[in-house]
Amino acid sequence: MEVEQPPRIGSQLREWRRRRRLSQLDLANLADVSARHLSYVETGRARPSRSMVLHLSQALEIPLRERNTLLLAAGYAPAYRESSLDDAYLASVRSAIDAMLTAHEPYPAVVVDRLWDVLAGNRAMSVLMDGVPEHLLEPRPNVFRLTLHPDGLASRLANLGEVRTLTLQRLLRQVNATGDETLRALYEEVSRYPVTAEPDGAEHPPSPIQVPLRIRSPFGELSMFSTMATFGAPADVTLSELAIELFYPLDEFTAEAFRLLGEQAGPANGRS
Repeated sequence: MEVEQPPRIGSQLREWRRRRRLSQLDLANLADVSARHLSYVETGRARPSRSMVLHLSQALEIPLRERNTLLLAAGYAPAYRESSLDDAYLASVRSAIDAMLTAHEPYPAVVVDRLWDVLAGNRAMSVLMDGVPEHLLEPRPNVFRLTLHPDGLASRLANLGEVRTLTLQRLLRQVNATGDETLRALYEEVSRYPVTAEPDGAEHPPSPIQVPLRIRSPFGELSMFSTMATFGAPADVTLSELAIELFYPLDEFTAEAFRLLGEQAGPANGRS
């Protein structure tokens, strides 16, 4: 006797609930829905409405791309548009990005997508990218490959061990939170990179940042920290997955080095 399989939407919702470490009762209370109805949805005994799929997705804080996947699994059309960053539809977003990148000079800033591929950067990023070979730049540079590959920044990081641990933890958290198989493959790749740099035995002054980025450069050791900026209440998949990483100097030596480099580079010309 053939057993009827539950619709994909039920198993996918159950996986997201487990990924968020919620029981059925937890999610039911969080979303203000019947625990019995949620159980029926997960087992395939009930088909959720389009609005219910979106409501549960919001309660589970599921990314927009995956919300579209859930809608398709339930037999509905996607709710969120996915545009190219070059589309006219996102012209205002591009203008905002250009303004942020340029305004942040003489300090580095970079725009990344959900896979941490670099989409744009300002001129100050050249200090970080200097000497990086072509095979790490094509087809697009990836932040984790650039940071951890022996041919990339890893060879110039004065605190590679600390940075490596922190960046791998960050990537693994994102893998576990999203279940993204492409990110999982990226984690498996970069975590296997050999560590060739010598441990940093130098003493550094106390810092408010637990793991700063300490890069050896022709100007001396540059110490930086970064913040991430995202767009509020996005309604487009591409926009929801964009992040802007802004680097700041941790000491006056680094600040002065970037100021001098900015003066040598001349007036800013916008997004690279």
